[in-house]
Amino acid sequence: MDNFFATVSRMKYIERWALMRNARLETLSEHALEVAMIAHALCVLGNVRYGRRLNADRAALIGIYHDAAEIITGDMPTPVKYYNSDIRDAYKEVEHMAEKRLLTQLPADMRGIFGDIFEPEDTEEDRYMRRLVKAADKLSALIKCTEEERSGNSEFRTAAVTVRKAVEELARELPEVRDFTEQFLPSYGRTLDELLQREI
Repeated sequence: MDNFFATVSRMKYIERWALMRNARLETLSEHALEVAMIAHALCVLGNVRYGRRLNADRAALIGIYHDAAEIITGDMPTPVKYYNSDIRDAYKEVEHMAEKRLLTQLPADMRGIFGDIFEPEDTEEDRYMRRLVKAADKLSALIKCTEEERSGNSEFRTAAVTVRKAVEELARELPEVRDFTEQFLPSYGRTLDELLQREI
């Protein structure tokens, strides 16, 4: 049996931010969708404003599957994952093994296509695009922290400071991230009426 898609569909059962009290729980599926949309947008910004030739559709796919290994490994809290270089490197190896395990659940004739999503190509364009996917991951985390804080949950206060600092550093390095944070990030947290009101 080829179990890849049934296994990946279980992302909806993986809860993120497990060590934190959440005003609203966020699943891995929700996070993956948000990262995919933001990664796509960052690549589009790079292409239309900075003359890059990034494959925005591929970035979205990478965003969808970027944490798929967590179906097997679970969501390792960031403070634990990055406690020191030994733990970080060991966890990266565990993630890599989990991704390979997922790929074995595909028919042999499909593995190469999906392997290209999980494994980076060694081109300058692909490396830059993957940096934007990682930036999208951070932006998604910042959006979550902001939403939790706005709902009155002080549990995310420290995480918000840390993630905001990381996004600010990325914005200094990557103009696409700077543009997204200036142009789109302020709208998050508004009510639907505020988002849809016609500007006069």
